[in-house]
Amino acid sequence: MPSDSSTPTATGSSVSVRGLRIAGIIAVVVAAAIVVVGLVTRASGNARLREWTDAQSVPTVAVAPPQSSGDAGTLDLPGRLEAYSRASLYARVPGYLKSWSVDIGSPVKAGQELATIETPDLDQELLQSKANLATAQANVALAQTTANRWQELLKTGAVSKQDVDEKIGDYKAKQAIVKASQADVDREQTLKGFARITAPFDGIVTARNTDVGALISVGGTTGQELFVVSDTKKLRVYVSVPQTYVPSIPPGTKATITVPERPGRKFEATVESSSQAVNVSSGSTLMQLGVDNADNDLLPGGFANVSLSLPHNATALRIPSSALLFDKNGLRVATLDKENRIRLKQVTIARDLGQVIEIGSGLAADDRVIQSPPDGVHDGDAARVAEPPKTASEAKSTKKG
Repeated sequence: MPSDSSTPTATGSSVSVRGLRIAGIIAVVVAAAIVVVGLVTRASGNARLREWTDAQSVPTVAVAPPQSSGDAGTLDLPGRLEAYSRASLYARVPGYLKSWSVDIGSPVKAGQELATIETPDLDQELLQSKANLATAQANVALAQTTANRWQELLKTGAVSKQDVDEKIGDYKAKQAIVKASQADVDREQTLKGFARITAPFDGIVTARNTDVGALISVGGTTGQELFVVSDTKKLRVYVSVPQTYVPSIPPGTKATITVPERPGRKFEATVESSSQAVNVSSGSTLMQLGVDNADNDLLPGGFANVSLSLPHNATALRIPSSALLFDKNGLRVATLDKENRIRLKQVTIARDLGQVIEIGSGLAADDRVIQSPPDGVHDGDAARVAEPPKTASEAKSTKKG
């Protein structure tokens, strides 16, 4: 009977152990599943992160083909207006200003008297020279008479040949003195003519720097400028052209001039000549233009904006200045090939127009030029082309959709 009572207990214990094993297996399977799911999720997240990082490392760039140079360009430069002929008038003789007859802004004709100088010192010198001339003439007349008499006495043998030669030599010496005295008189009479200040050509008096009673010194390093006469019917325009553009601006090139005192007005000018040399300090060549000023609308000495016409280059291409790269390898431009890989091309500049650069060589018309290449780009790097911005109508239709 004791054996019958122990059998159910053993059976219950066996069932309990089996259940525990099953539960343990299930727990292990669940834990393994959780770990596997976590590992898969992490791996997927890492893959997506790598894809995002790789995508962010590829720069997005805006590209556009280079533009044709189009019509002939212009070069805008500051210039200075000058009278075509300008004469500063100085005194040739010292004295005091006796009178003046024209003031600034007055038109004058060639030879017209502008002022008169009173020359007391010169007048006295002229009187003395005339007196010296009269004395010399009297002496030469006496010497001539004496020489003639001695020649007659020589025929009679009353005097020696030596004495006669001395009298003839004295006569010739006094003739030379007469000529020297006459030259002094002529010189001082010529100087007296400079007491009248006259206009050298037709023009306008643009400066008067003297007045009645002023002490006049001889012109030159110490003399004072009395008047300035300028011919303003035609003006010269001086402009400094950068060395790069000098070959493109030969004599005969047309230009347009504007001045601040005549807003809205344009004046036509023509290049007449250049200095044919480059200024070392500025790197530019001085050029002279001529502009007609028959109506006196332009003022000599004033500032002017000069717009020079440049020749058209059908093969030249233009790109934004932001597209240029300059490093140890020289001047280059970044372009995109068919596989959206960056290709750096060596270029040369034909003209710098400010925000736009005209390329002389190195680019083709069908190249896709990167407008603003990012820093540190290298040949062969991948790039992504930015989508062009949508217009207002496209954005509105997208919003409705």
